[in-house]
Amino acid sequence: MIMARATLMAGYAAVPPGHLATVVTSLEMVRPPSLPPPEGPFPPGFALQPIEDRDPETYRSLFRDVGADWLWFSRLALTDDALAAILADGAVEILVLRQAGRNVGMLELDFRQPGSCELVFLGLTEDVIGTGFGGRLMAHALRRAWSWPIARFWLHTCTLDHPGALAFYRRFGFTPCATHVEVAPDPRLTGLLPRDCAPHVPLLG
Repeated sequence: MIMARATLMAGYAAVPPGHLATVVTSLEMVRPPSLPPPEGPFPPGFALQPIEDRDPETYRSLFRDVGADWLWFSRLALTDDALAAILADGAVEILVLRQAGRNVGMLELDFRQPGSCELVFLGLTEDVIGTGFGGRLMAHALRRAWSWPIARFWLHTCTLDHPGALAFYRRFGFTPCATHVEVAPDPRLTGLLPRDCAPHVPLLG
């Protein structure tokens, strides 16, 4: 969860060398959508299934496969013990979309906070974006989230994500509810991700 530590004043603010600044938008829904999105089966050869091994290295491999193009790094920065504690919690659901033995998508739902569900991660590798798989993942997420006794389903996206991400979530019934700015070390400079990841984001440092 993104926590606000200070309120920014209007105007420009310098970002420390070697860091990234991103605008984070939180979105929520407080009741199930009136018309659930249609969900068709994935094409032959694709399978959505729970992650096989809930150990840190297996998870990090999946996380990099799906998120490196968008500079996902939050879980890569966790210690083994911290990540293992999340993975061992039965209230955290992690699904993998696989094709021909490779990871092409992931969906992670967090029910640890009573009465709410966070859509922590929903992503696809670049080669399957635009195939309709994102809608299928979201349909599954909506069904699973509202099958629990929750009053709020929420997520956050940021300006490092796919440029269509915000519109995608709004199309499925989420409403923006908060905005923050996150400043963090560039994961390509800290070694969490290769330097050639996300070439569309300038590497300064």
